[in-house]
Amino acid sequence: MPDKHCYCAILAGGLGTRFWPISRKALPKQFLVFTKGGKTFLQQAYERMARVVPEENILVVTLKEYKGIVREQLPNLPEENILLELYNRNTAPSITYAAKEILKRDPEAVMVATPADHIIEDTDMFASTMSLALDYASTHTELVTLGIVPTRPDANFGYIQVSGGREAIKCCEPVSVKTFTEKPTKEIAELFIKSGEFLWNSGIFIWQAKVILEELGRYAPGIISLWKESSDIDRIYTDCQRISIDYAVMEKTDRATVFPSQFKWADMGTWESLYDNIGNPDRTGNVTNISGKHLFKEDEDNIIYCQKEGKLIAIRGLENMIVVDTDDVLMICPRDDRKVKEFLSELAMPEYEDYR
Repeated sequence: MPDKHCYCAILAGGLGTRFWPISRKALPKQFLVFTKGGKTFLQQAYERMARVVPEENILVVTLKEYKGIVREQLPNLPEENILLELYNRNTAPSITYAAKEILKRDPEAVMVATPADHIIEDTDMFASTMSLALDYASTHTELVTLGIVPTRPDANFGYIQVSGGREAIKCCEPVSVKTFTEKPTKEIAELFIKSGEFLWNSGIFIWQAKVILEELGRYAPGIISLWKESSDIDRIYTDCQRISIDYAVMEKTDRATVFPSQFKWADMGTWESLYDNIGNPDRTGNVTNISGKHLFKEDEDNIIYCQKEGKLIAIRGLENMIVVDTDDVLMICPRDDRKVKEFLSELAMPEYEDYR
């Protein structure tokens, strides 16, 4: 039975801009269905965590405008367990908000902070790993993260270097962190994998609520001071800087500890991650959601996504491209994360506001 002192904050306030035009400001990726199970990323995250912590101890941190969507997708979630943000300020403010609220309820609380947009297979192994990490965090004043044992040199993920190298990773016990590296180049990622000293950074954290607030006070005093000065969350978020918990705390603290983890995991941050982790390429390497009629000739290694059922999609001669067709947008772009990011940055122009 889950421990009553265990809590979880699901971070669901992202805008999912890298998945445009499927993911939009009005309905970003965490509230969409991308897998055959028919569950959204948020629903999957909730169900995973409900195996580890009491359901009444699961909180969702999201933007005010998404409250109705969260209520619809998680009808059993108590309203007081939805923490509403005025703006997206990245993970450090969201985690501060959640830790403050959890600590009010339980001074002995141990909490998980997890993004809503992960794909995790082998949920049994995930639950057992998470239970071990919660047990460890409940008796240690350390900041624990789950590091995924990598299967390939992927430049879309962050990396954690561990003390003790290959042997430490094999033992599957908590080890101290040497360095954090944000998404590296493909060449550097290959060097990381060859060294045997690196794990993928899952972005899933486990710690005592009071301990993360202590470290935030030490390394991000500007954030903590806002909560001391005001109880008005909107005012706090208006003045709060936008920064991740990795930059604010994890890369600076001497309390960072990582659990090497073996379950299959992916951060669904880009179209390329969808191709690698959800897509089921056909014999020519195309990944598509099209179940109806289509005509593909001389096409290879494309992502082809159409929202309208019954529409004939006919494509010839494309290679390594993304083709996305929605009611109001047709996007055709090379299957290259850097080019996609540069392309989508143009959406900030005023003339495209209605399409964000």
